Amino acid sequence: MEVRSLFNIGFSELIVILLVAFLVVGPKDLPKVARALARGVKRLRSLVEEVKRESGMDEVEGELKQVTREVQNAVRQADIRSELRDAGRTLEREVRDVTRQADAQVRQAALGDGPKPSPNAGSGDK
Repeated sequence: MEVRSLFNIGFSELIVILLVAFLVVGPKDLPKVARALARGVKRLRSLVEEVKRESGMDEVEGELKQVTREVQNAVRQADIRSELRDAGRTLEREVRDVTRQADAQVRQAALGDGPKPSPNAGSGDK
């Protein structure tokens, strides 16, 4: 059974923390301490949000996200890997075609079906 963790704390770790808190605080005061802790966390979160609003961090965060998206798009557009792959495939096809043509000409020449050299082609006499 998978239990979602809270603050990266697993179920067994949470049980250990609760047992220690129960032993330290005691069963009578544990609910009061838990409520006070919850109020403190809530106040802390609201303070952080207020500081973000007042300092303009929300705007800065939004601008940073926009810039990040723009940079990622620019990187994607500047990526030439697909063009290089296409060029490599084209080059491989052309090399195969030239190799086939050369092999065919060599076979024809070996069988004697190729063009006959002229009688004066190899002699230096004219």
